Amino acid sequence: MDMQVPAMHFVCTRDEARELIRGRDRFWVSNCGCREGRGQCDRSRIDLCLVFYDDIGMSGSGGREIALADVEEIFREAETCHLVTRPFRSDDRTRVDGICFCCDDCCVYFLDPSDVCDKGRLVQESDPELCAACGACTEVCYFGARKTDDGELVVDRDRCYGCGLCVDVCPEGSIRMVHRQ
Repeated sequence: MDMQVPAMHFVCTRDEARELIRGRDRFWVSNCGCREGRGQCDRSRIDLCLVFYDDIGMSGSGGREIALADVEEIFREAETCHLVTRPFRSDDRTRVDGICFCCDDCCVYFLDPSDVCDKGRLVQESDPELCAACGACTEVCYFGARKTDDGELVVDRDRCYGCGLCVDVCPEGSIRMVHRQ
């Protein structure tokens, strides 16, 4: 039986990421290695690499333990700055070790197409009757699944990773996340 090994990172919505922190009582944060490597991120602050265990390596410098209130602040930053929640797995892929909060400004995943990331459990579903083709969703779709063409929204569901950022910004409420089939 051919079992494909999951990638280190996968995409999920912020609500799914919040489920990953539920029931945990300790958290650590470090600077994002991508943001440190690029020198500056024009989208968000640098200390956004959330870790669930104190015995794993962190992607960047400045690692420290934080309280749940600090974790909530990271989630607010992710919402405000339109960051994709990309949990990461342990080296042996048996557990989720933390969450990266990524954007297309500095994160290696979006800048290097050879960096593999698994799609999330959810995928977008747009209602063309409600869509005003305003383009708000296309600006936050770092995966290139949403475009406007001649005043019409065009969606390539195969390119949708299931982050849900499009749902957050749609002024018409024409997008929802559904289970990927």
